[in-house]
Amino acid sequence: MNAFEALGLNEQLVQSVTELGFETPTLIQEKAIPVLLSGTTDFIGLAQTGTGKTAAFGLPLLQLIEPAQRHPQALIVCPTRELCLQITNDIETFKKHSRNIFTEAVYGGASIMMQIRNLKKGVHIVVATPGRLIDLIERKAIDLQKVKYVVLDEADEMLNMGFRDDIDFVLKNTINRESTWLFSATMPPEVRAISKNYMENPKEVTVGKKNSGNVNIDHQYFVVPAHQRYEALKRLIDFNPGMYAIIFTRTKADAQDIAERLVKEGYEIEALHGDLSQQQRDKVMGRFRSKNLQLLIATDVAARGIDVDAITHVINYELPDDMEVYTHRSGRTGRAGKTGICLSICHSRESFKIKSLERMINAKFNKVDIPSGKDVCRKQFFHFMDKLMQADVSHGDYETYMPDLMTKFAEVSKEEVLQRVAALEFSHFLKYYENAEDLNRADIRGDRRQPGREDMSGSRNERTNFNRRDNGYTRLFVNLGIKDGFYKASFLQFILDESNLKKEVLGKIDMRDMNSWVEIDKDAAGKMINALDGKRYNNRTIRMNEADGGFKRPSDEGRERKRTYAPKERRF
Repeated sequence: MNAFEALGLNEQLVQSVTELGFETPTLIQEKAIPVLLSGTTDFIGLAQTGTGKTAAFGLPLLQLIEPAQRHPQALIVCPTRELCLQITNDIETFKKHSRNIFTEAVYGGASIMMQIRNLKKGVHIVVATPGRLIDLIERKAIDLQKVKYVVLDEADEMLNMGFRDDIDFVLKNTINRESTWLFSATMPPEVRAISKNYMENPKEVTVGKKNSGNVNIDHQYFVVPAHQRYEALKRLIDFNPGMYAIIFTRTKADAQDIAERLVKEGYEIEALHGDLSQQQRDKVMGRFRSKNLQLLIATDVAARGIDVDAITHVINYELPDDMEVYTHRSGRTGRAGKTGICLSICHSRESFKIKSLERMINAKFNKVDIPSGKDVCRKQFFHFMDKLMQADVSHGDYETYMPDLMTKFAEVSKEEVLQRVAALEFSHFLKYYENAEDLNRADIRGDRRQPGREDMSGSRNERTNFNRRDNGYTRLFVNLGIKDGFYKASFLQFILDESNLKKEVLGKIDMRDMNSWVEIDKDAAGKMINALDGKRYNNRTIRMNEADGGFKRPSDEGRERKRTYAPKERRF
């Protein structure tokens, strides 16, 4: 008996997965499919991306659908357009031998009128992003009253993106559902709250440990001065000539800037960020999926939902502030049983984050030195020689040219031929790295510890001495906080995008419900205040000033200006 048949799948679905080359179910499929086939059990599946979750819920859905009833019976909600299309394509493949089951993907960036027309024709399974689904509900273009099965895929991602109210709205509008299936890579409190509010005695299955990382991923980190991050990134790319990678940055400005610099230096890379139109995003992703691009650089928001096979490396240009974001970044590699490598470029003051990540995902992080210039040249050289030896010479009439080649090189030794080949291929590398700096030196400018003091990255001194004015930092107060819908990573990206500043100017960020304190280099404080103070956000006027004194803008010189000052910070 086929392993999938033993799980309870019907003959048509078993035939489809067999033709796809699937022989053995993944762990999440093995544990989820028998439970979901009942159709009446609420279910929570905790598993990393790339473990086969789409098949885990898609195959049972197809078996439970009643083709004769031409109305939405199943609703799959996911965070992004890319994931929406991927799930739809997978289900279309799974139902190859299951006749008369119709699926529709509804998402932003495409014609809503076309989606409405398709829904009116009658579909059984709707795959949707939250925003477009809410729009269709409000237009009364989709009837969810007869939906029996609701799937929330990448639930933690949706909540991180601010879709909590949308999810509540959808679940309140599917009152006749027989079961809710929630899939997530991590289980933060917000996801647990969803399960408590809308699920009844759910069956919970965890593949690996909760919030753990993929065991197939090798986690490595490199410590460099902040001003040498770009050079470190470039060297890591050069040291891994066969890499097919996604590079993550915190802001769209960084993504665009780094991409432009690397393109000028001859690298095949494009940036993916929020300023791109949907058509531009599709073009970039098409080139990356077809491997016409070796590298993709993206912000966390832009990269959500990306599922590309065979990614060899994930590179964190900077570690994320929200530690759970790391799980999603690293999960882009090491998928479907393959191995992958996640490289993180860190500042010396970020070692405490590495320790936190090790505890969170229950994995060891290996500290590795940045390769030297000679190491890079050697690696590139042998990679080229391997390609040379593996070149296919079976096709083409090379014999025609051999007599002329033999004559041409009659007086040249084999050693000299090899030297000339190496010179043609590697002259630019040799010149660039001839006097390359050692990037593993101590970060003298960035590490301001006094001799004999404990590491400030995790010390009590740093946690209590938040306002490091003696080190050139000041602290700003801003009347935005958690209740404005921010979590630390999204808040950081917001203030950097608005002020067009680099992450290097920031220190610690302390967020509260109604306001936040931002530690920043004194020289950059004025620019950030000018950029944010007085702007509108969600119908509120942003107020930003120095935490213990008014900061005067250049435009305010010579006149008094009433300001709102930060309240005194309460100590607990």
